Amino acid sequence: MQSEFKAVVLANEIDLNKIAEHFGINRQFRWEETLILAGKSLEGITRQSEGKRVYLYHFGSIVFLNFQHHEMMDVVNYLRKIEKSLTTGAFEYVDDYILETVTDLTEADMPYVSNDRMLIAQEESYHREIVATMLARSVALEKIEVDISRLLDEIEEIVTFLHMGNLNMSDRRLAKLSAKIFGFKLNMVSYIMLLDKPDITWNNAEASRLYDEMGRLFEVSERYQKIRQKAEVLTDITEVFSGLAHASRGTRLEWAVILLIAFEIVLSLLDIFVFK
Repeated sequence: MQSEFKAVVLANEIDLNKIAEHFGINRQFRWEETLILAGKSLEGITRQSEGKRVYLYHFGSIVFLNFQHHEMMDVVNYLRKIEKSLTTGAFEYVDDYILETVTDLTEADMPYVSNDRMLIAQEESYHREIVATMLARSVALEKIEVDISRLLDEIEEIVTFLHMGNLNMSDRRLAKLSAKIFGFKLNMVSYIMLLDKPDITWNNAEASRLYDEMGRLFEVSERYQKIRQKAEVLTDITEVFSGLAHASRGTRLEWAVILLIAFEIVLSLLDIFVFK
């Protein structure tokens, strides 16, 4: 038996409580919890709901289990009517994974885990949750990796200005760039839970071991730390350029004041010795 997972990122943050309320799920979801839609919740959205699940995460990822592409689009279009923050158009960030049950696996081989497939002899309740969670976090990291690369490209322009001794960037452009960086760092707060283990791993040693193994394969911790370091570099460069730009403007203002004073003195002297 084979289960196919496909993860996408559609927002910086998803309000799970709003979606849960729409589907008649009367409980408050904590930040670290996952909203799972299955069975009756999917009836009317997709023709065949049996064997399908949708995992929704606060940090903007959605994982589909055993969905075709057109069925995924049907679900997303439906959810957009509830949660307006979901992006429209084609899926820009996508990752997939296969969970397969193989009866002839030996005990020494269980489970076999690779970057795109997990082979197990018998499916346990935690297998799907861990695969979905890891896939959701990996694709979320992909999005912020791309976002920070775009910001670094913009920062390169600032560095080029500095090399040329040019500090004449408008306050408006500097403010917009700073807002992007601070907004990015604010969104990073949403991704802190990317390093947190699911609840199941605290009560099940096998689940914990499997989660750690998948985390190493997807390099979640390393990728997250690299993103944090790059975000700090972005902030440092922007602060340096902002300080230099403001100092330059302050110097020009001081010279303008000096010139005005000098001009007033000249006028005073002319008034005394020429126009007297």
